[in-house]
Amino acid sequence: MDELIDRALAEDVGDGDLTTRILVPLDLRATARIVQKEPGVIAGLDVAAAVFARFDVRLEPDDHAVARLEGPAAGILTAERTALNFLGRLSGIATLTARYVGAIEGTGARILDTRKTTPGLRELEKAAVVAGGGTNHRMGLHDAVMIKENHAAAAGGLAAATRRAVAEAPEGVEVCVECETPEDVDIALDAGARRLLLDNMPPAELVECVARSGGRATLEASGGITLDNVREVAETGVDFISIGALTHSAPALDLSLLFD
Repeated sequence: MDELIDRALAEDVGDGDLTTRILVPLDLRATARIVQKEPGVIAGLDVAAAVFARFDVRLEPDDHAVARLEGPAAGILTAERTALNFLGRLSGIATLTARYVGAIEGTGARILDTRKTTPGLRELEKAAVVAGGGTNHRMGLHDAVMIKENHAAAAGGLAAATRRAVAEAPEGVEVCVECETPEDVDIALDAGARRLLLDNMPPAELVECVARSGGRATLEASGGITLDNVREVAETGVDFISIGALTHSAPALDLSLLFD
């Protein structure tokens, strides 16, 4: 987080905040508040607090606002945009995630994020998904085996790729196999897979795959899922629904900073 903040401040502040330097006395202290301009789930207050702390500004949660600030007025003004950029982005992800989680309430399915994150911000964005009630998928290529179409093609087919991955994956590392048809489900299960990614299947095929699996594998639906159809997908009986839009398309939550 510190490294991210360094880079963000460097691109925004550069060698100094010219407007604040000209207009705001260095010894002027102020209080301010961050407010929501639309409903949403707040995430990333720890990041915003760390940005403001660089300028000796204290951020505290508040019952009547997102947060309250106290410190040098110049510091508040210089840190404002960088802090709100982080806070708005992460709160937007949490808010969109919460909408998906609410849409499938009571079905038993869980909402997953993906690796479709902003480069360099994955850890923060995945934390925002959790803040919105979602569940984290693998953090990267290093902590799970995911056999996708191109992997299978390079390894001699789905069955051969699955058998090899199951045999050679490090102990405790999950092997997930992407399946594009119900027949792929049979192949993957017969080869030893115990987690399946059901890719771009309509609800009727998802129901068929749930039946074919018979509880032998954890099932994840992915592809073409929106707020309009996510409940129908959840009601097919899959365990997880992964949605790239949580992190690649979430609109930032609209926030403002106001001096008292």
